[in-house]
Amino acid sequence: MMKFLFVTEESLSADLAWQLKKEGHDVKMYCHGQGEKDVGLGFFDKVEEWDSLKDWADVIVFDDVGTGAKAEMLRGEGKFVVGGNPYTDKLELDREFGQSELNSVGVDVLPSWNFTSFDEAIEFVGGNPDRYVLKPSGKAQSEKELLFIGQEPDGKDILQVLEHYKATWSKKIKEFQLQKYAEGVEVAVGAFFNGKDFVMPVCVNFEHKRLFPGELGPSTGEMGNFCYWTKDSPVFERTLGKTREKLAASKFVGYIDINCIVNGKGIWPLEWTPRFGYPMISIQMEGITSEWGQFLYDIARGNEAQLKAKKGYQVGVVVAIPPWPFEDEKAFKKYSEGATILFRRQALDGVHIGEVKQEGGDWRIAGNSGYALIITGSGATMADAIDRAYQNVKNVMIPNMFYRSDIGKRWARESDLLISWGYI
Repeated sequence: MMKFLFVTEESLSADLAWQLKKEGHDVKMYCHGQGEKDVGLGFFDKVEEWDSLKDWADVIVFDDVGTGAKAEMLRGEGKFVVGGNPYTDKLELDREFGQSELNSVGVDVLPSWNFTSFDEAIEFVGGNPDRYVLKPSGKAQSEKELLFIGQEPDGKDILQVLEHYKATWSKKIKEFQLQKYAEGVEVAVGAFFNGKDFVMPVCVNFEHKRLFPGELGPSTGEMGNFCYWTKDSPVFERTLGKTREKLAASKFVGYIDINCIVNGKGIWPLEWTPRFGYPMISIQMEGITSEWGQFLYDIARGNEAQLKAKKGYQVGVVVAIPPWPFEDEKAFKKYSEGATILFRRQALDGVHIGEVKQEGGDWRIAGNSGYALIITGSGATMADAIDRAYQNVKNVMIPNMFYRSDIGKRWARESDLLISWGYI
């Protein structure tokens, strides 16, 4: 048995903590955010402070961006930490820096322009009409609904959005990026890193960011994902794999991912995620057969870690209730607060917790967002994995629950394109 201490702002890694608990480890989590302090209660121990537990823990886990300085300080004290560092925090939070670091190791990037003034951006688009993607930088990028993908070839819709953001969001969006739009298939590649090198295999994954099927509605971060594990990925070798020496120099430990647009002309990295992804970490649990406790213990110590994965595909579906994906305290209290989660059958195949707690043997909604469960399934083919995941979704009963019904279904078309371009 090992001892794991999670330090988190929003209890994002509750499912991973529960997995470690199920493996027989001693798990404690400190959550700074007041609205998420009940997330995970009954599944593992929640604590009111974490500083006194630093010496108790065999491994300390930071599960989000922005905690790199704390993680690096603890490593300097001889603690074993899974999490980022100031360098990897900057890769995600400073889009210009993230793109320049890729370019410095020979990775082609899309033309992009960074702004701290909406007036300057409006003048730029007016003088350089084109199709752009508007991406907030820094802390504002966590507001996923603010990302805007232009549709007009002359940028007129981007100009409208810039004028709107200038009037309503200028106090929150201090810095943002305009990136030239590229047509193609969106694909991400990620891998675990042990402070020295990547741990094979890599995870090739495909996000479904919008709330409704067909990529309609507001961006949520993710409503689901499908993935597969491989030791041979041209996308990895031409993007993330080239950053090996930089990550080793920073002594990064954890999971790191790059989201890209690929087409017949090349691979274009869009953004970094140097941390666990959500719901990606839960979907990865569906595909990994290694024990997570031993694996995290090994990478925190820089050991040669063994990561065994299923063949085939994994699909994960987010099951949510109002007010997700928005923040609305009244809606949460009316529709979701304390709602009971029921299951049609006792076997909880593919069930992973989001903002959930246990009380008196019942599973109940916790937190304040309505992000309830991640339901997963595996299969030798994508069709098999989709069918298994949605069979598992049918096992769930929550009042007012909703989910996307098309996770994984675009693979039939996108896999043909990726094969024709030589990426799989």
